[in-house]
Amino acid sequence: MKNKKKIAIWFTLTLLLLIAVGFITLNNFTYQPSSLAFEAATNTNSYTVETTNDVVYFKPIKKPLTHSLIFYQGALVNQKSYSIWASKLASEGYPVYLVHHPFNLAVTNKNKAQDIIKEYAIREYIIGGHSLGGVMASRYAHDKQKDPTLDTGSLKGVFFLASYPDSNGSLNNTDLSALSVTGSNDGVLDQQAYLESKKFLPDQTLYSSIEGGNHAGFGSYGRQKGDSSAAITNKEQQEILYSTLSSWLKTFEN
Repeated sequence: MKNKKKIAIWFTLTLLLLIAVGFITLNNFTYQPSSLAFEAATNTNSYTVETTNDVVYFKPIKKPLTHSLIFYQGALVNQKSYSIWASKLASEGYPVYLVHHPFNLAVTNKNKAQDIIKEYAIREYIIGGHSLGGVMASRYAHDKQKDPTLDTGSLKGVFFLASYPDSNGSLNNTDLSALSVTGSNDGVLDQQAYLESKKFLPDQTLYSSIEGGNHAGFGSYGRQKGDSSAAITNKEQQEILYSTLSSWLKTFEN
């Protein structure tokens, strides 16, 4: 019995050690927000920022617009890295929720939007994501179309930043509006898979390409492994992205 107890203790300690090492390793590989992104995630006279373990919430100070944005981060990217364009939209009146997933991987819980919608009593929303986050967001949207009771909100649209839906996130038979934004200098996005994925997008999809933009430029977290160099500054890409999102979102408010 004593030997079995020792083995059990040894196994438990080893498992905990491996988990700790894995967590530290993933954290070390996580892309962190730039100083400008951190600065954008602070209170201003246009919006306040609420940060919890689950979300970074940009709350407009003026009367919020009808539609909220729920956003899934790219793989191993800290969600605050998207604060620059998120803060600009919040200044316009859009409530923006930058969702945090375990280990900064949206694949760990594609249904995280459920918790956010319930916690903040969101009524009408648009969901989107960057890279892997967009894939998971589309899967959530797909499930929501099949089962409207998945959450208490009303899904109106989906947007993809250097991302695309797969067969498990197919939206081609829905009446949802979609936005697909890519960068011409993206060295990470699988271009062949992106082209093939268009069959999974709804007819009401708007396609936009940021000339000179790269993969990491959809957030603000520095250079990403495997990415190509951008031909424009991060500030320029953030501004173009914000303008593109803003124009598309206005179609929902009319």
